[in-house]
Amino acid sequence: MAKYDYDVLVIGAGPGGYVAAIRAAQLGLKTACAESRETLGGTCLNVGCIPSKAMLHASEYFDAASNGTMKEMGIEVTPKLNLDAMHAQRRDAVKGLTGGIEFLFKKNKVDWKKGHATFQDAHTVKVGDETVTAKNVIIATGSSVTPLPGVEVDNEKQVVVDSTGALELKAVPKKMVVIGGGVIGLELGSVWRRLGAEVIVVEYLDKLLPGMDDDVRKEAAKISKKQGMELRLSTKVTGCTVDGSKATLTLEPAAGGDEETLEADCVLVSIGRRPNTEGLGLDAIGLEVNKRGQIETDHDFRTKVDGVWAIGDVVPGPMLAHKAEDEGIACAENIAGQTGIVNHDIIPGVVYTWPEFAGVGLTQDEAVEKLGDKAKVKVGKFPMMANSRAKTNHEPDGFVKIIAEAESDRVLGVWAIASVAGTMIAQATQAMEFGATSEDIAYTCHAHPTHSEAIKEAAMAVQGKPIHI
Repeated sequence: MAKYDYDVLVIGAGPGGYVAAIRAAQLGLKTACAESRETLGGTCLNVGCIPSKAMLHASEYFDAASNGTMKEMGIEVTPKLNLDAMHAQRRDAVKGLTGGIEFLFKKNKVDWKKGHATFQDAHTVKVGDETVTAKNVIIATGSSVTPLPGVEVDNEKQVVVDSTGALELKAVPKKMVVIGGGVIGLELGSVWRRLGAEVIVVEYLDKLLPGMDDDVRKEAAKISKKQGMELRLSTKVTGCTVDGSKATLTLEPAAGGDEETLEADCVLVSIGRRPNTEGLGLDAIGLEVNKRGQIETDHDFRTKVDGVWAIGDVVPGPMLAHKAEDEGIACAENIAGQTGIVNHDIIPGVVYTWPEFAGVGLTQDEAVEKLGDKAKVKVGKFPMMANSRAKTNHEPDGFVKIIAEAESDRVLGVWAIASVAGTMIAQATQAMEFGATSEDIAYTCHAHPTHSEAIKEAAMAVQGKPIHI
């Protein structure tokens, strides 16, 4: 019988990888985790989810103080931006959380192998100068920014940046062009807009936020414009030149047409992310990637190579930290002989702008397509302006929309725009996990006054009987 150094070796210490390692160790498996960064936590904790939320939150306070919202509530202040201090609190949050994972590794006896990992064979991995063997290897290497041909990113110069560079800007740009109207583009674009930049969003599609419900996408455009963003939809970027501290973009209509130029002090490239599978030595174990560069797995996260598993951004599905975490737990449990399951039909997504956009399940169009008939779908909608808590908080924008199957009343999708939509969507996700009907939600008592009452009212609206509108 083969003798291995470890029962489980996880490659990558992002949200999927570090969670998989901790769970495997909890289950009594001797576990190591290989990570090439100087700190644990992957993109999410170091240069993604966590630092961006720190900047979003801080910029929201600045905006509330400067745009009159506080004055409406009887608080008169004249804010002064200290960008260095804002960056410092962001870095402090990252340091605390990445250090917390290092503590959890020690607590759970997970060995951190520092260095880049490369397969030698299915059970042998070279990490830096060390060679490690493991009975099971979990690939959890995450994703990186998708490059845009003709637009070269140089984060050091801070003229053309990616999401990592956009978090480190030393000064508020006068004019920022965001290439890509998806989650990252809107979030980081909104940070610098609130801090004083003129922001122009260039999106190839005719609407923002691809993948979300159409009503959310339309409302996102209205809200973004109201907040001062300029939107250039159905437009593609064909090139970029940099002269000193200025960038000049060449644009043309997505469908083709006359070319034009657009100057900016800063350009943010945010057109998506791609799986990190290069440099792993997958050819050494006979593992190929699909057309999107992803590793295909079965329901239990096994690859076609015995003993090799994969989770998170390197496998098909939405590139979301919480999806990776759930897959990490499930994968570790499957390795330990338990039954680890992730319901990929019910993965919530959130855009942390102000207000937040959130959704889970099917969009209305997807529901109609799945059931084959518009009449088989029922929709209930409730505006946040009719919600008492949103009213007292001066947060009138947004709505909750519930999509249900007409015959069974089972909830198929929930979409929300509200200041705390990211928190609200958890209730909808849990309800759908247990197969709830809109009536189940409608007859569940909700505390008053809370934003979540809008979910109850939207559920009542599915039956045509909302109370407060």
